Amino acid sequence: MKDQITHNFDTKRNNSAANTLITGIAAFCTYSCMYAFRKPFTVGTFEGLSFFQIDYKVWLIIAQLLGYTLSKFYGIKFISESVAKNKAKLILLLIITAWVSLFFFAIIPAPYNIICLFLNGFPLGMVWGLVFSYLEGRRTTEFLGAALCVSFIFSSGYVKSVGAYLIINYSVTEFWMPFFTGLVFIIPLFISIFFLQSTPNPTLEDVRYRTQRKPMLAKARRNLLLNYYPGISLLIITYVILTVIRDFRDNFAAEIWKENNIISSEIFTKTEIPISIFILILISLLMFVKNNKRALFINHLIVGAGFVITLFSTYLFQINSISVTYWMVFSGVGLYMGYVPFNCIFFDRLISYLNIVGTVGFLMYLADSFGYLGSFSVLLIKEIFSLDISWTNFLIQIFSIASVVGIFCMILSWFYFNNQKRNSYE
Repeated sequence: MKDQITHNFDTKRNNSAANTLITGIAAFCTYSCMYAFRKPFTVGTFEGLSFFQIDYKVWLIIAQLLGYTLSKFYGIKFISESVAKNKAKLILLLIITAWVSLFFFAIIPAPYNIICLFLNGFPLGMVWGLVFSYLEGRRTTEFLGAALCVSFIFSSGYVKSVGAYLIINYSVTEFWMPFFTGLVFIIPLFISIFFLQSTPNPTLEDVRYRTQRKPMLAKARRNLLLNYYPGISLLIITYVILTVIRDFRDNFAAEIWKENNIISSEIFTKTEIPISIFILILISLLMFVKNNKRALFINHLIVGAGFVITLFSTYLFQINSISVTYWMVFSGVGLYMGYVPFNCIFFDRLISYLNIVGTVGFLMYLADSFGYLGSFSVLLIKEIFSLDISWTNFLIQIFSIASVVGIFCMILSWFYFNNQKRNSYE
């Protein structure tokens, strides 16, 4: 009888582990496929094209960023109040809408097709919140969230490599390449969403450790901000910094490699895969930390250490102690040590620590909206004021400034939340 009980326990544990693994892979693949409809156009340089004396590619990035930013502001309400019904269909509809905009981008002549990138960015901005809603509030959220968020790193490089491969080996034009890259990923997208939809609900044990996750209406959102606005403000400032440097590095990686005489379709993947593996392992280990206060402290520590690594590797590159390849890898590791926790576990642990019944979607989209607004603003400033500086040197400067400010914000944030009392309600 005892052996039978042990067998039943092991079976349940194995089934739980299997479900966790399947859900993590499904989330990773879904968001990776989404990137195939968002990022490949950045591989193109669109040389010789400009509009109102601003580089045409910059216009494209600005247009998509504007759509993505407005989507995040809309998502503060939409994602935080969303219910479980038909999420998979909505994810698919949003991505297909973005894909259709890439078709029109290819057939409408420049510069009139710039609007197509705006229409591409708006629906894609909703996808993260819908995907993460399947993952939050679980004891395994660290692993699931890490699997989702390393797709930011891996897929951004991978889909660019696919796009570059189509241009180099099949002579696909820079205008048609984004659409055909999406075509490559359309079937994997359907399969990934199917498995994501089969994700089981959180268990009672999950709720016990991570609090119950429910849609947050306006009153609940307002109370959360009023009660914790100093700490939340510091976290949003940190996330804005991380988004600005991450987005700039991601959007202009092709130009940075070219300035440093490295031209290869594989370079995007070769540099991002090691970063993805390291971040996945690092963040996944946090699921073994059951105490939410301790986990929140470790999250602060990881983000702060990431800023230190980014700052130090940038300094070494400036004094020619490391090559541009090592700089991009190490600065990327530091950058994503901050960016990934914010996108998967930082706010999840914060909600659990404060014992708040709500959803990560609200805080994440609040931070995201200001993050992408900051990224949008930095890009406009560089172009409007015609700053005579290379992409490489501009990245060096924003890495240096952002890292110092980010370290300072993390220290203040931990001192603030360390002294906050948990809510008494369940």
